[in-house]
Amino acid sequence: MGLAVCMGAMMKCSFGVAPSSLVVLPANRVMVSNMPAANIMDNKPMVNIIPFGMCQSPANPMVIAMTAAALGVPTPAPCIPMTVAPWTPGNPVTLIGGMPGINNSSKLMCNWGGMINIASPGQTTTMI
Repeated sequence: MGLAVCMGAMMKCSFGVAPSSLVVLPANRVMVSNMPAANIMDNKPMVNIIPFGMCQSPANPMVIAMTAAALGVPTPAPCIPMTVAPWTPGNPVTLIGGMPGINNSSKLMCNWGGMINIASPGQTTTMI
């Protein structure tokens, strides 16, 4: 059992250089501490998952291009999240908009190899 995640939760990517804030649209009509609650499908790049500043992943094509342009010196590139799989694990007991809700121990994988985790759930009173 962990803290429910809602709009404004702070996230950190293992290859990102800056934290980012989770955006949860109010479409599910479930609120936690007066903020929209997140479910496993709140994983859309540039909608729910905002860039983490610069990306340092050696699997990111933009990082590869920037590193090649710098004659092999590892060079970060602007972060463009590539998240296609849902958050895991979700809480199947707590459904939000018909999908499992997520808590502060849920993780999201980026196609470039980064692991996105919740640094702060956006609220501190509701557990799921």
